[in-house]
Amino acid sequence: MIVKLPQIWNSNKKHRSLILTVSVVFVILMSGTIYFFSQNNLIGGIAMFVLPFPFFYLYKVFSNPRLGFISVLYANYFAVGLSRYVSAPTGLLVDAFCFLTLLAVIFSQFNHKVEWKNAGKDFTIFALIWFAMTLLQLVNPETISREAWFYAMRGQALYIVLIVPLTYLIFNRPKDMDTLITLCAWFTLLAVLKGVGQKYLGVDRWEKVWLYQPGNRSTHILFGQLRVFSFFSDAGTYGGTMGYFGVMFAILGIHEDAKRKKIFYYFVALTSLFGMLISGTRSAIAVPLVGFAVYTILSKKFQVMILVGTILFVIFFILKYTSIGQGNYDIRRMRSAFAEDNPSLNVRLENRRMFGEYLKTRPFGGGVGSAGNWGMRFTPGTFLAETATDGWYIQLWAEQGIVGLTFYLIMIGYIAIKSSFLIFFRLKKPKNTYISIAFTSGLFGLIVSSYSASSLGQMPNTIIVFVAATLISLMPKWEKEEEMSKKKEIIE
Repeated sequence: MIVKLPQIWNSNKKHRSLILTVSVVFVILMSGTIYFFSQNNLIGGIAMFVLPFPFFYLYKVFSNPRLGFISVLYANYFAVGLSRYVSAPTGLLVDAFCFLTLLAVIFSQFNHKVEWKNAGKDFTIFALIWFAMTLLQLVNPETISREAWFYAMRGQALYIVLIVPLTYLIFNRPKDMDTLITLCAWFTLLAVLKGVGQKYLGVDRWEKVWLYQPGNRSTHILFGQLRVFSFFSDAGTYGGTMGYFGVMFAILGIHEDAKRKKIFYYFVALTSLFGMLISGTRSAIAVPLVGFAVYTILSKKFQVMILVGTILFVIFFILKYTSIGQGNYDIRRMRSAFAEDNPSLNVRLENRRMFGEYLKTRPFGGGVGSAGNWGMRFTPGTFLAETATDGWYIQLWAEQGIVGLTFYLIMIGYIAIKSSFLIFFRLKKPKNTYISIAFTSGLFGLIVSSYSASSLGQMPNTIIVFVAATLISLMPKWEKEEEMSKKKEIIE
């Protein structure tokens, strides 16, 4: 087709102001970059050169808030590890991207109507109540440090109350579930690669600095062996997370029809379980054991129950009643989780007894941020800071009391049970069913393991679990819309 010159001119005329502005800005920035470099000002030159990129990113996010949501997923996975290399609170990147995305959604109201009612679902109500309870901890008379509350409440409640409605609003289509799975797969492979490097090549100089900080060396180097932590907050979180993805991708691999995807999912699952093994996290073994056991139930297939049940029993029997692989430290470490004479277990039980005595008269706990790492940082010397929680639920119990712990368990239990209900009675499309089974089975594993580990309350698990559960809750709607679309096509 021949385009006449006037048409080209008129088309260009519509955009010439933008083209002219961009050109002028580009010339100014390049001139400034050249000037700074000529004056041997490297930092100024680099700053001038990269200046357009943040503005371009902001423009894209406000044009498409979904980009901001995906940025949250990236920051959620890598922000903690980045903090070992950058002397800045990189963990706040998650907060920044969450609020930026929310702001972009609000401003998008000027271009098209935002269906805010879509966010008014049951998960959002739970998240709001949980955030309100955490917010009220500011007036808990037991609270010593408000600064500790600020840091601790983010992982406990803020991310949940932001990410759930954002998922309902802008990350709510079947393709978004595919995006989540793909990102998790590649992120997990990077995490395993980093972990393998730490195991066999050693930690780098920045990680050595982190290892020699108080409390890190004693928990991550045992009997001269490194407990691998990759770019996660600690080895316990790494192990639990790898167990979670090991379960998830193994189930996805079993049910995937496309051969390449099936092989890829199996590869991710195997490497994830290997990552769990080298983390030296004994509680992480509960994730695949419970996760695959739940899978046998959710699959509703007798053959699967027999096969997977047999495999789990064999693994349990080998670890509990034999010495197979005892020469390997990682297997020996995992086997100790089943030992009846376990000194560390006795210490944990004694700590929990002391927590019970302390919290008898404190139904709302000792204040958010008073226990665990934040307690050690902001209120050292106090009972809650000096007594190891050794578990996510114990930490919630210590900080928010029996009232807070009870509500949290109700919330996470409701999510797991609702997902299971949808799998059993509502979902019809095979792909939706097996994806839901994969995430839900892994969630049950995390729920059980979090009794003696903090996996469920740490990045990246908190955000991934709530995003996945929210997407699963939307699947009946997807199927209904797809069915109506097919009927419409037939009629036409």
